[in-house]
Amino acid sequence: MTQHYDVAAVRKEFPAADSIVYLDSGFQTPLARPVKEAYERFLREGYETAGPKQVWLNRLEETRAKLARFIGARPEEVAFTKNTSESMNIAANALPLRPGDKVLLIDGDHPNNAYAFLNLKKKGVAVAFIPMTEVIDAESFRPHIDDNTRVISMSQVTFHAGHRFDVESVGRLCKEKGLYFVVDVMQGIGVVPLDVKALNATFVGSGTHKGLLTPQGLGLLWWDASRTELEPAYMAAISLAEPPADFIARPDNMALAASAGRFELGNFNLPAIQGLGAALDLIGSVGVEKIQAHCFALGDYLIAQLDREGIRLVGPRERQHRAPHIYVIALPADHWLDYLTQNGIRVSPERDGIRVSLGMFNTPADIDRLIEAIRHRENPAASEARTSALAKL
Repeated sequence: MTQHYDVAAVRKEFPAADSIVYLDSGFQTPLARPVKEAYERFLREGYETAGPKQVWLNRLEETRAKLARFIGARPEEVAFTKNTSESMNIAANALPLRPGDKVLLIDGDHPNNAYAFLNLKKKGVAVAFIPMTEVIDAESFRPHIDDNTRVISMSQVTFHAGHRFDVESVGRLCKEKGLYFVVDVMQGIGVVPLDVKALNATFVGSGTHKGLLTPQGLGLLWWDASRTELEPAYMAAISLAEPPADFIARPDNMALAASAGRFELGNFNLPAIQGLGAALDLIGSVGVEKIQAHCFALGDYLIAQLDREGIRLVGPRERQHRAPHIYVIALPADHWLDYLTQNGIRVSPERDGIRVSLGMFNTPADIDRLIEAIRHRENPAASEARTSALAKL
């Protein structure tokens, strides 16, 4: 397999990868050493000095700038949130939707994208679902658009089978039709290169605990700052263009910040943001394009091994339609999950089987361990004979 970067060196930054076959980065990545060190620095500073608040806030803005560069944006277009769900809810409630307006979603997409918009039904907003198919592009949505359609919302990559949808073509359709476009990039960011401007999106939201390597509790929201009509459903002093220096609220001081800060409420998750800064440095030292290429190569290897064993892959096989890092194997989770866990292999149960999700630290040996565990359970005698033969080589 072609080596796109020094995987062995990267793997050393993820100690958990040496104690377990970790194939579950689509759930959460193991903690990387630089991220751990960023958290430890924060804790040490808080413990020893009671917290250098301005230093922490300066680092927050440094991380915001790093994140903006990473997604092809400007810092003032990026807000920090709690997670993807909060980002989707902020977006849904910022859109100026009225009774009778319609939102288009994909049936079976992530529920926390859907619920953000389903919750608007109590305000008279209609929600319709298009069928989930292996390929989703502009033409998938076009027949469902009518005079009442105002919004399309979708994931870039599906969590349950690794579909990678053509969000760029859907974005162009939204621009053509004058629709708002909301994109959840949670399962792709950090592995699939992202240029938010190329999406023609209104909002792009994500958490950071998968491809962005940072523990749960932090999310991001990119906002098309030209859409100044979009306002938050709730606000705090930090949301304002001119927060009151004397901390006294005044009804004549309600103008919103011109930046995505209008969607923030303050009291940021400062340790996680510092961890994210370290994570972005680590990802940047490798290059997200190289991470994608590495995961694609590992995915090709996994598919070839599954084909040899006669085991079906759920979801797309072709690179142009699949995520590089998410693969669902058609083995019933209730029969296989505990067995694999007991054999030191971490995967996730999904709708149609076992999900294998790859990270920048995985190697072909991790795939081999998985395949050998499956082979051993299905045919122990043949597996032991093969292992013995390999040992003699």
